[in-house]
Amino acid sequence: MIKNILILLTGIIAFGFSQKNETITVKGSDTMVIIAQRWAELYMSKHPDVTVQVTGGGSGVGISALINGTTDICNASRPMKKSEKEKLKQRFNTLGVEIKVAKDGLAIYVRENNPVTELTLQQLKDIYTGNITNWKQVGGPDAKIIVYGRENSSGTYVYFKDNVLDSEDFAPSVQTLPGTAAVVNAVSKDKYGIGYGGEAYAKGINILKVKKDANSTAYPPTEENVKSGDYPISRYLYMYTRSRPTGVMKEYIDWILSKEGQEIVTKVGYFPVK
Repeated sequence: MIKNILILLTGIIAFGFSQKNETITVKGSDTMVIIAQRWAELYMSKHPDVTVQVTGGGSGVGISALINGTTDICNASRPMKKSEKEKLKQRFNTLGVEIKVAKDGLAIYVRENNPVTELTLQQLKDIYTGNITNWKQVGGPDAKIIVYGRENSSGTYVYFKDNVLDSEDFAPSVQTLPGTAAVVNAVSKDKYGIGYGGEAYAKGINILKVKKDANSTAYPPTEENVKSGDYPISRYLYMYTRSRPTGVMKEYIDWILSKEGQEIVTKVGYFPVK
């Protein structure tokens, strides 16, 4: 009897030591925090032996953490730059692994009662570079445009600058805010405000249609228009790892790309890649 009890206790202790609690750290894009947290919460509820720690800070912050070795996964709303990959190679002898996990139509926010419903890419560029300063110049009321944007550590800032401003500088009058939620909050309270950011955050405000030029059709950032390319400012959302994922991290990323993981993409307000 005593022998059987000892065998049982030994088995319990051995089993206990074999249950390793694995931790995955995820850092980066503020645009992706809203979806990264949903992924982490659902995955941990089904895998209690795995902890997924999610923090934001911006794509630039996440990429720096990947290069410094202080995060396992970097979330980024823009591709890594060549210079960033070279830094990663210098430290870890790898260019990193890029994984596309969702798509986003970069939304242009205005307050709900703003009569303007669409803008061209050129008008957006002129507003954010300071060449257009009054809503009257784009078919709105005679009132100064209050322009909101993101900090330069944001991947959304970099994407907007590269793809809308053609790499020109933002006007000094653009008010930079620390996150997309802050931009939405500012625009929702500002009768003459305009901002940009991930579509998933667009609650309680209007989203403008955007057209490539004055002679084109204006499109809203719907899944259909983003997939077809008709909406002109859409982008992939990425995960980056230092090397090809293995073990628990591979299982987590495979799950994100599974039907269940991609359904969360849709529920949050972005668009699936599969």
